[in-house]
Amino acid sequence: MSHRRIPKRKAVLAGAGAVGIAAAAILLPHANASQSGNDSQARSAPRTMSAASAAEIVSQLGKKLGEAYGGAYYDAGKQQLVVNVVGDNNNLAVEVNKAGAVARSVENSVGELKSAAGTLAAKATIPGTAWAVDPKTNQILVTADRTVAGERWDRLETAVKSLGDGVARIQKSAGTFKPFLEGGDAIFGGGARCSLGFNVTTQDGSPGFLTAGHCGVAAKQWSESANGQPIGTVQAATFPGDGDFALVTYDDPATQAASEVDLGNGQTLPITQAADAAVGQQVFRMGSTTGLKDGSVTGLNATVNYPEGTVSGLIQTDVCAEPGDSGGSLFTQDGSAIGLTSGGSGDCTAGGETFFQPVTTALAAVGAQIGDGQGAGGAQDNGQGGGAQDNGGAQDSGQGSGAAEDPAGQTG
Repeated sequence: MSHRRIPKRKAVLAGAGAVGIAAAAILLPHANASQSGNDSQARSAPRTMSAASAAEIVSQLGKKLGEAYGGAYYDAGKQQLVVNVVGDNNNLAVEVNKAGAVARSVENSVGELKSAAGTLAAKATIPGTAWAVDPKTNQILVTADRTVAGERWDRLETAVKSLGDGVARIQKSAGTFKPFLEGGDAIFGGGARCSLGFNVTTQDGSPGFLTAGHCGVAAKQWSESANGQPIGTVQAATFPGDGDFALVTYDDPATQAASEVDLGNGQTLPITQAADAAVGQQVFRMGSTTGLKDGSVTGLNATVNYPEGTVSGLIQTDVCAEPGDSGGSLFTQDGSAIGLTSGGSGDCTAGGETFFQPVTTALAAVGAQIGDGQGAGGAQDNGQGGGAQDNGGAQDSGQGSGAAEDPAGQTG
């Protein structure tokens, strides 16, 4: 597999290449112009839609349903949005159906699940644990790595049981939760190696890039080669705490920071905007150690208790990653910037969970915009939303089975 350096005059995202298959087309939502009876019935039927359209609908329905809202997810196989509704209020189900989504009756509201997550934070902030809301099961999924045993395991079980039946469940991970800091061949600083995430434009118009916060606190200056001349300086970094992100500005203000991801083998994917992640969404990750990998989003607003401290507000996925991939880009095939690699367990042979810092949150915190500043939008985090496509047709689901589906729709 090939590797592409980050030139000083044109910054690209470094990483190993991967071959792939053509990307699937994304369906657009149907317009509802007519007010006829037949058209009303059509609107009440589940509608096929793209993940991006699903996310927009969720942001509206979440507010309309209020305390009865139990989260939502995108069913990629059927290309439908599934919305959880607490209780048996038929009027609310009708509201969901009119929007073209599928109403699903559940027990737990988003508010109740967030309250339960707060209880876990108070009772079970144990290194080696993580939790995120899983709208498909309408529960909080609690993950414990292999270091959680004995008294710490007992404490975790007690905390989960205190939430009541059907609120949370525990799964074991064979790996160990850790930030993916060392290793790789992308950006270097203070003896650490990480990956560049996305190029951005700062508030004063200067070029810069986002990477992981634990990379930003590890070194102040970053180079394109080990012991090389610095090309960028950290301006802000958050880790641990409310995120894992850092803003680095290029030392040369004339740097042409391309808004694209290097997919390897001479292929690049333009990054046009930032967007929020959604459960069920197919995503791609590029990192300097393992190159291009794909998988799907499995949880939002995840809290991870690393040995270095607790980080909240992350995206949970089944995409694999390894040391050196930290800070690397998580994105969709349509060119939306989704996340920055934080850490997780496992590797690209055995698989495991990987967590990502949401790009929209990082941009808002540092006051930057994607690329030339024209694509910093993206939906605001609705806590549960619909999403992009699932990884049903991918060749590599993040378990190290081979090359990932190519989001550029080309074969390298």
